[in-house]
Amino acid sequence: MSLDHYYLLGRSGLRVSRLALGTMNFGTGGFHAAYGKTEDEARPIFRRYVDAGGNFIDTADFYTAGESETILGKLIAEAKVRDRMVLTTKFTNSVAPGDPNAGGNGRKHMISAIEASLRRLRTDYIDLFLLHTWDRITPVEEVVRTFDDLTRAGKIRYAGLSDVPSWYAARAQTLAESHSLPPVVSLQLPYSLIERGIEAEHVAMGQQLGIGITAWSPLGGGFLTGKYRHAEQGLAGEGRLTTAGSPGRSWTDQEWQLLKTLEEVATELDVSMAQVAVNWVATQPGIASAIVGASSADQLDASLAALDFELPPHLRAELDEASALPPQSVYRMFTPEYQNWLVSPGVKVADKPTGYTPAVRNWIPESRR
Repeated sequence: MSLDHYYLLGRSGLRVSRLALGTMNFGTGGFHAAYGKTEDEARPIFRRYVDAGGNFIDTADFYTAGESETILGKLIAEAKVRDRMVLTTKFTNSVAPGDPNAGGNGRKHMISAIEASLRRLRTDYIDLFLLHTWDRITPVEEVVRTFDDLTRAGKIRYAGLSDVPSWYAARAQTLAESHSLPPVVSLQLPYSLIERGIEAEHVAMGQQLGIGITAWSPLGGGFLTGKYRHAEQGLAGEGRLTTAGSPGRSWTDQEWQLLKTLEEVATELDVSMAQVAVNWVATQPGIASAIVGASSADQLDASLAALDFELPPHLRAELDEASALPPQSVYRMFTPEYQNWLVSPGVKVADKPTGYTPAVRNWIPESRR
């Protein structure tokens, strides 16, 4: 499953690497300045990814106040690899405080955002243009129609979404299909062994509607790397999660137990905890690609090596069990156990074998037969 083995993104003909290069730390400005990299520091990371056969690059206009796009545009031009790269950028976040139309998902901002990104990235088109996050205001019809206009104008090749409710993505895809507009081919969401919430709806939705999920933060913000340990103050270790100003959160006993299981699996496979965590995400159902960032070329090498081994079924099952959370609210009704009890009490029900095609019958209540 090496980096130069490419997979279709959603129900499209676009082929991408199983690991995408995240460039949120390319640049030293804006919100991400604390751990940003200069152009000279970013160059060997980018080159290592490209040399390994990677073709899926992720950025956003908001990252390092636009520097990420600017640096990435220069590096792509230097390497002369624009045509073989699947270049992804995102819009939504405000780039001009005080201007009500300089952020959000409205048509006016979408058009100005794509023009600015094209300039910074030194390109005539974006391969995959993503809505960065749901703004809770703009009608989904406006977004889908603008994606169509940008596609027809040759500014983008494919459209996608990031960090939206499953109903929103489903609505966008349904509108696109019913009106012959460009479909949503990608949905970018947080997913890791400590963040499995998207399994409730998003994963099945993506599989049913042909939307490939790209997972961000497969290492749980660094928690799954193994460099953090439980302490009286909550978290000990050197890294982003213990940096002053980092958003605090409490870690559950189950999450600390998960780390122990992850360490045991990594030891048995003779790989790092981070590599196991990335491998687990990249090979989960419905996941098209996982986004990995790096602070150096050597660190990127370690992440890319996550594709060099297979996670045995019994070890995957251990990780699944250690990271599983009981379904909440209405989702409890959709578990196999509940369905078997409700629909077929006393009857063993299992999934059909692959390739099984059931006969289609109209069910008629016994009272009407």
